[in-house]
Amino acid sequence: MLLSPKVRALHWTSHSRAKMRHYGLSEQRIKRVLYSPLRIEEGIAPKTIAFMQVAGSIKNPHEIWVMVQDMASKRKVISAWRYPGKTKLGVALDASTLRELKSLAGV
Repeated sequence: MLLSPKVRALHWTSHSRAKMRHYGLSEQRIKRVLYSPLRIEEGIAPKTIAFMQVAGSIKNPHEIWVMVQDMASKRKVISAWRYPGKTKLGVALDASTLRELKSLAGV
């Protein structure tokens, strides 16, 4: 799944809106992660892409992750979350987050 150089309309799922409220993330912050990510990986759910950007401070580092699915005319924001600390390449999420994302994707 390759990224399109075109800017697409964003479609926000109710799950992504709920997660944004839970983690205190704004639409603008999510857009910033999407438009200038530090790392891009294949998402856990089928046909998804995960974007990551480092946030926080030296004493309290965390990462902001956004999972999207590209469609013909829009980019669907499926989920967004804060991950405490730093992840290694090839995201290893905790079990509860993994279960939640798999149930959302219907896997």
